[in-house]
Amino acid sequence: MAKKSTPSKAHPDILYLGIDLGTSRSAIAASNGKRQWIESYVGWPRDFVAKKMLGRDILFGEDAVEHRLSVELVRPLEFGVIKDGTDRNEEAVRELIHHLIELAEPEEGQKIYAAVGVPAEALRVNKMAIRNAVREYADALMVVSEPFAVAYGQNALNNALIIDIGAGTTDFCVMHGTMPTEEDQRTLTLAGDSIDRRLTEILREQYPGVRFGEQTVRHLKEAHGFVGPTNGKITVTMPVGAKLTEIDVTDAIRRACESIVAPIAETAIDLVSRYEPEFQEMLRRNVYLAGGGSQIKGIDKALEDALGEYGSFKITLVRDALFAGADGALALTQDMPEEYWEDM
Repeated sequence: MAKKSTPSKAHPDILYLGIDLGTSRSAIAASNGKRQWIESYVGWPRDFVAKKMLGRDILFGEDAVEHRLSVELVRPLEFGVIKDGTDRNEEAVRELIHHLIELAEPEEGQKIYAAVGVPAEALRVNKMAIRNAVREYADALMVVSEPFAVAYGQNALNNALIIDIGAGTTDFCVMHGTMPTEEDQRTLTLAGDSIDRRLTEILREQYPGVRFGEQTVRHLKEAHGFVGPTNGKITVTMPVGAKLTEIDVTDAIRRACESIVAPIAETAIDLVSRYEPEFQEMLRRNVYLAGGGSQIKGIDKALEDALGEYGSFKITLVRDALFAGADGALALTQDMPEEYWEDM
């Protein structure tokens, strides 16, 4: 059993890692100061020609996406769990975790103590698979839900509600001064990917002659996603047949992004309504919005408005949404008693 973790300067032979294993992006924060993130894609060359051209046995992140015509491209997490539970996807998770650990640049001989934050649904369904993915590369392990890791990193430990809008899922976690239980957490499969699917549907209806690929739509959302009013039009240039044509995507982006607001508000209200009545007012004033979806312009105000009929809510956007989960997981490694560590 691993000993209680303390700051790495007291244990130079141990590298503490906080890993946020996300459906769309994964990030790592290490006690040696390294912080890195990658797109959650893994690619294997399709044949010997691709392997010769690429010069690598395996590709990760944007590199894999860029060469997607030459590789078997795998995005192993879908709807917050390992996709299909197949060997290939579990292998991709192992390779992704290994690559993240390499990005942290551990010194030779250092032990690895890793806290891995995963979507709440993966914690329930895939904890053993995640454990198996890490065991080859870590000496001690914690697997926690991403919204709990975010809460810990924000020091939002009591009378707080975390809403983590990821790609595959939106995860909720109520903090009441103790470790959260399953009853304190919820998962919706309406999140960034569902926005992408809705945006694709709307654009194909509006512009039937234009081909909108998965990566194009995702980049549109990430660059321009918003709810509520906007200043001016959002236009992009796309090929229509063989001719480049400027098209207006403003309304499509707004409608797609707004599609997740009502379900998120409904789930938040359900969690608040189950909270101790005496402390509900504090909970309503202590809501944190995290994940890539928190970067959609105006979504915090839209959620406050949607929740307004149930009382006054105050929503705070987390600091550094890209690393909030990894930083929180790293903070956990510094404080967790030994009984929460699993010796690998």
